[in-house]
Amino acid sequence: MAGDDGGTAEATLDWYGCATFRLTVGELVVFLDAYIDRFPGAPGPDVRTDDIDRADWIVIGHSHFDHLWGAERIARRTGATIIGSHETIRIMEREGVPDDQLLPVSGGERIRLSADVTVAVYPSLHSSVWTHQFPASDEACLGDLWLTYQERQVRQAERPPATGLAGLSPQMLAHFQLSNQHPRGDGGALLYLFETSQGRLLFQDTSGHWSGILRDLRPDVAILAATGRPTIDGEPIQGSLADFITRQAQLLHPARVILSHHDDFLPGRTIPADIGPIRAALARAAPRTELIELTYTSGYPPFAKS
Repeated sequence: MAGDDGGTAEATLDWYGCATFRLTVGELVVFLDAYIDRFPGAPGPDVRTDDIDRADWIVIGHSHFDHLWGAERIARRTGATIIGSHETIRIMEREGVPDDQLLPVSGGERIRLSADVTVAVYPSLHSSVWTHQFPASDEACLGDLWLTYQERQVRQAERPPATGLAGLSPQMLAHFQLSNQHPRGDGGALLYLFETSQGRLLFQDTSGHWSGILRDLRPDVAILAATGRPTIDGEPIQGSLADFITRQAQLLHPARVILSHHDDFLPGRTIPADIGPIRAALARAAPRTELIELTYTSGYPPFAKS
């Protein structure tokens, strides 16, 4: 069931860790991804998925556990409609979410969420997980170009620690087993552009894009993923994560950038992004774009005038 944004109510954005946010516009509540239950010791708000009792919509960027796991419980409890790739919807159907709460998309759709809020869906790309999984934000990654899909699969299978679950702590193993919904890859990454009476908000939950799509979107605020080795137009970036965020800012021209997926969501396995080089690169190449560092569940007003 979609809420009513009330026309003039201020929008707020709450970050729940990793790439999960809650966008509230008046009475309308939209979750951007749904991975809320933290691995023990991971930073984040003192909130669990089972604490969420209000949601009208859930948009899912891709089908990996650290984005999708939890959406099924939120949807069953609140009646929220899940928007996501056909793979995301397949998994949610298997998890027992009713068909009338599932909306499969692949890019090109525009969906009305309330009287004054719509969201447009665009195809995107996942980060290059078959190369460097967590390089430093200023580390220049080079090479790995023009490989076939099969060659990439071989690279990923050979790259530690992707060679299996051996050596993981019992806590990490339990978390992976509990959250594993057996996706067929990432399911096809998606971008979401929200249009409200106050402004336009872009949501991205993994570091990849098609340049021809990004350059025409023009959001006021862009949530951009800062993790892994990014993918640009089908190939891994020849440069750093900081370079990638800067290139996206130059394509999008947002007034503000908010980072996602940059915290230490799996301590012992993940490496949080160093924001310093990203901030410096933006200041040099996109000085009109302000970098916002959110704290967890802070109720940030993304469209408020500076």
